[in-house]
Amino acid sequence: MTSSSPSQVITEYGKQNIFGRETQPQLVEDYTSYPEEAEKTNGRWAMIGMFSLLVSYFATGQIIPGIF
Repeated sequence: MTSSSPSQVITEYGKQNIFGRETQPQLVEDYTSYPEEAEKTNGRWAMIGMFSLLVSYFATGQIIPGIF
């Protein structure tokens, strides 16, 4: 690959490669509460999903309007 400027990468075929540079991963050393935060987030999304199912069922009489 040849580079024409710092912001873009041009392949050998003359096409712009928008995925030419890969960002470096960042490692956070002190992130020990990840499992607890993930469980809380999963639970909250589950509650939002159940609530939206109930609302759509009461509003339309169907669990997923247009499908069931």
